Amino acid sequence: MDSAKPLSGELSNSFDTLMVSGGIENWQAQNAGTETSLTDWKDLPMELLLRIMSIVGDDRMVIVASGVCTGWRDALCWGVENLSLSRCQNHMNDLVISLAHKFTKLQVLSLRQIKPQLEDSGVEAVANYCHDLRELDLSRSFRLSDRSLYALAHGCPHLTRLNISGCSNFSDSALVFLSSQCKDLKCLNLCGCVRAASDRALQAIACNCGQLQSLNLGWCDGITDKGVTSLASGCPDLRGVDLCGCVLITDESVVALADGCPHLRSLGLYYCQNITDRAMYSLAANSRVRSQGRGWSAAKSGKDLDGLASLNISQCTALTPPAVQAVCDSFPALHTCPERHSLNISGCLSLTSVHCACALHPHRAGRAILSNHAY
Repeated sequence: MDSAKPLSGELSNSFDTLMVSGGIENWQAQNAGTETSLTDWKDLPMELLLRIMSIVGDDRMVIVASGVCTGWRDALCWGVENLSLSRCQNHMNDLVISLAHKFTKLQVLSLRQIKPQLEDSGVEAVANYCHDLRELDLSRSFRLSDRSLYALAHGCPHLTRLNISGCSNFSDSALVFLSSQCKDLKCLNLCGCVRAASDRALQAIACNCGQLQSLNLGWCDGITDKGVTSLASGCPDLRGVDLCGCVLITDESVVALADGCPHLRSLGLYYCQNITDRAMYSLAANSRVRSQGRGWSAAKSGKDLDGLASLNISQCTALTPPAVQAVCDSFPALHTCPERHSLNISGCLSLTSVHCACALHPHRAGRAILSNHAY
């Protein structure tokens, strides 16, 4: 972390700025008749401290502010809900341990690392004090063990978003327990968690986390159709599923997702070479069935928020052009044109003839881009 001295100077400047802008005068006018005297930033009342905390905008300054005095620390406890320590290059674990008790109202915390620093003791400190936490990023925390997941399960049961991608030491037993306690999870990133992401764990997630909307299982190569079909059944609100590199799955997984997850918007199947035309026709068929209830013209309008908008079938070499073209024709938001490229067929030389409507009618491309921004 950078030196605290320049940031302390910035805090003093913030006080001077607030004095000039009239914030102090307004407060003193409202409290006329009291004997309170404001001569330094340490004398600021709680409501003004909270105002400063809300406009600081720099996590480094927030950290320095927490050590200024009891008043500043209390303001942080009540005012700061979002914090990122991802820029910390060294001693992140010690920093987290020293700060956790000062940020008890945190709802969003990012501890993403460039090099492994965070240890179980740091995550345990977060779990011990930050019970209102909703979103946590622990990606690339290679040193963490099951202790961290068990601590989060006990201390942060309200988590809705959790990123533990690259945390290869977690076991499926710990993930199963986490899912039993954190039942509000909506977004879960398990990319590269080869030990934790098992069929058993996916079955537990399907049973406990029925609100799940996004799940990244990239390169969890032990997963089979058994786990994915359980997810499709237990988590019908899934909108994004990444199965890239899950080499054991077959058409059964895609068919289950097509049947059980009507709001699916993004599906990653990169290098899933057991996927065949049957999976593509299942996706296309479900699109047509659902479109009947609202009119096919409405689905083509681009205003429909259901239906695939992103599909990665790169390196799925068993697929044929008619099957993939059927999917492309069934989902207006899928595009092979350069402007969108939401249908990824790279590495499939046999699919070069597949094109979206924009390739045949270039004037539609602009409208497609606008529709995508609206989504």
